[in-house]
Amino acid sequence: MQIGFIKRVLKNYESRKNTMKAIVYTKYGPPEVLQYKDVEKPVPRDNQALVKIKAASLNAADWHLLRADPFMARFFSGLLKPKHTILGADIAGVVEATGKDVKNFKPGDEVFGDMFTSGLGGLAEYVCANKDALAMKPANISFEEAAALPVASGTALQGIRDMGHAQQGAKVLVNGASGGVGTFAVQIAKALGAEVTAVCSTKNIEQARALGADFVIDYTKEDFTKNGKQYDLILAANGYHPIAAYKASLSPKGIYLMSGGAGKQMFEAMVIGPFISEKAGRRLGGLSAKVTGKELLFLKELVEAGKIKPVIDRKYPLSETRQAFKYLEEGHARGKIIITM
Repeated sequence: MQIGFIKRVLKNYESRKNTMKAIVYTKYGPPEVLQYKDVEKPVPRDNQALVKIKAASLNAADWHLLRADPFMARFFSGLLKPKHTILGADIAGVVEATGKDVKNFKPGDEVFGDMFTSGLGGLAEYVCANKDALAMKPANISFEEAAALPVASGTALQGIRDMGHAQQGAKVLVNGASGGVGTFAVQIAKALGAEVTAVCSTKNIEQARALGADFVIDYTKEDFTKNGKQYDLILAANGYHPIAAYKASLSPKGIYLMSGGAGKQMFEAMVIGPFISEKAGRRLGGLSAKVTGKELLFLKELVEAGKIKPVIDRKYPLSETRQAFKYLEEGHARGKIIITM
């Protein structure tokens, strides 16, 4: 009897070692389709690191993939059902094991990363990340703060610096300055020496000023597209205006980039924007960022230098991810929504 009991205990222990808790979805739909369950713990390939996740964060892309809205999201995630059954791109955690081709990380390293190129999987206790999707975590922030960084700050960086070419003295406007991308865009533009105008609601004015905005426009009281001012770069992280109105608010060689918003705004930026852009003048279009270890290292330096800091709105345990998605879909988060393990 005792031997049989010991065998069962050992078998259950071995079984638990090879499983993990995760948020799984097998069909598109509302947050109710998400399941909190035990799944098989992943094993890293030769070019991957196995990361024990300490914290993750949600992005608008997560709920677009959850609902397959817009329809084009299915071309990434699966036409009829999700091919990546665990969502989550932003992660921060500790390396537990590495494949034989991974030389830049070792077990015990504290890292953060963007899992989009690794097949997602961040809403779980463990994930396998491609070696170029990770960077060492900034030493002066927590895992929760580090999990807020990858997608949102990487998108802001590529929009402001790489595609928007913002530099010293440039006039930059961030529409939707209180969300994940927007809060980072304000800080990164200031770090690059730009003059920054933040557009947000009344309740977020002081936050925008605290992040470094030179001017703040309350969109409930003023329409910036009708004030006659022009900007060298407009980054639309949220908030709708007709694309023609954005164009009229650009300087002669200004750039408009859409990084978030409703389906209508996405359509206008991606389809109409290239047609109304000028060959040697104003340019309008969408922003689709691909964040790699190179961008993450630059962001790490900015964080450690005190030039940018994550803004966290709410935290939820992994088991309450459904509630986190419901809050995300309301569209009023002030900064990032964090999932803790």
